[in-house]
Amino acid sequence: MTGLASPDPLKFAFSAKTSAHASRGGMRPLALDDAGWQAWWQQPSQAQERALYIHIPFCRKRCSFCNFFENGANPARMSRYMAALCDNLHWAAESPLAQSKAFSAVYVGGGTPTDMAADDLARLAEAIRRFPLARDAEITLEGRLNGFDDEKWQTALEGGFNRFSFGVQSFDTQVRQQAARFDDRETLLARLGELTRDDAAVIVADLIFGLPGQDDAVWRQDIADVMASGVHGVDLYQLIAMAGTNLERAEAKGKLGWSADGQQRASMYAYGAQTLEQGGWQRLSSSHWRRGDAEQSRYNQMAKRGAEILPFGAGAGGSVHGHGLMYGRDLAAWHEALAAGVRAPGMVMGANPNARIDGLLRGALDTGWLALTRLPAPLLAHLMPLFLSWQQHGLAELKDERLELTLAGRFWNVNLQAGLFEFLQLNPLGGEPAPTARTGHPAAAVRHSLV
Repeated sequence: MTGLASPDPLKFAFSAKTSAHASRGGMRPLALDDAGWQAWWQQPSQAQERALYIHIPFCRKRCSFCNFFENGANPARMSRYMAALCDNLHWAAESPLAQSKAFSAVYVGGGTPTDMAADDLARLAEAIRRFPLARDAEITLEGRLNGFDDEKWQTALEGGFNRFSFGVQSFDTQVRQQAARFDDRETLLARLGELTRDDAAVIVADLIFGLPGQDDAVWRQDIADVMASGVHGVDLYQLIAMAGTNLERAEAKGKLGWSADGQQRASMYAYGAQTLEQGGWQRLSSSHWRRGDAEQSRYNQMAKRGAEILPFGAGAGGSVHGHGLMYGRDLAAWHEALAAGVRAPGMVMGANPNARIDGLLRGALDTGWLALTRLPAPLLAHLMPLFLSWQQHGLAELKDERLELTLAGRFWNVNLQAGLFEFLQLNPLGGEPAPTARTGHPAAAVRHSLV
């Protein structure tokens, strides 16, 4: 939890990053019958900030690194799903829960939402507008550039989408082919240039470092390409070895080929972060940078802070009245439940009594710094030994009533969060119950599907 003492903490403070997110665990599943579920929708929200997460669990192709693949993007199957989903959104939008407070962000994720037909995209946009949205609400559509033609682009803009997050992963044609990605470098750059030319909406690109065949030279070109592409924001994600991926199967067969090890990936992160910031890009989180004020990354920050996120769709996750919620992925069961007017199968978790402080800690560490004055004095004193260990190991600095993560600390940010929650588990403050620390989050909304 403290990291290892090392002359090079960027490369050696921890052995590996094994999860994309960290949060405090210990919340038990809640037995909630359909009557109780319906009653929840009649109760006004008490949340300070709110968002919607809408899940589109379809992809035309499974990428080599992905273990999120759920359903093939059969057009008829997708349209049937979108019809049911929009009916569900219409019902929910009229509820006292939805109408009680405005939503400041909407995120349509997946899967690959841009694979839906233009007509279904227009239908979805209309359903979203039935909710009380803040005047400056951030409305994001996630997806890939391939197949996102001018008709879909104009439909999305006319429907109110003002932010688009595209999974690029790498611009290098050979790396992309090995990762089972569509399109080559020139096609991607040309399309990004078209979409960013008139600044009609915020465009964000995701990059992954550590892909097979992506050496330092390729990564340097990826960073140069994304900075020159016209996008307003960029995410840098480390490749995490996950069970059930085609990469795992290729490695088991000895067919994976060369890929960067953990120390090389640390250097790649450092190069990307430093090059972006030297080029005038502002860091909003440990993995996200923007080149101007238009990009807010509001939904992602809200999710980290523990905002209320109403989820919709098979496989969607979020929270309702402080309770974590994850719907099951089975499409047949989801359709059957919606047709019957009952809650779709899934897991509801008990409320986290520490949700406010957990959201504060997780959100602050994700941005790379924590104002120590925001912590209650007893909690600050309780956590100070951990913070001092981070400082001793080159992962953070304590100064001016701030805990500020170093470059190494930002690279190992999720490990630090997991360690903090483990510390609170092993050393509960006062009469606080000791939860079971875990990595991961019940909300699929929090994760980025690397589409």
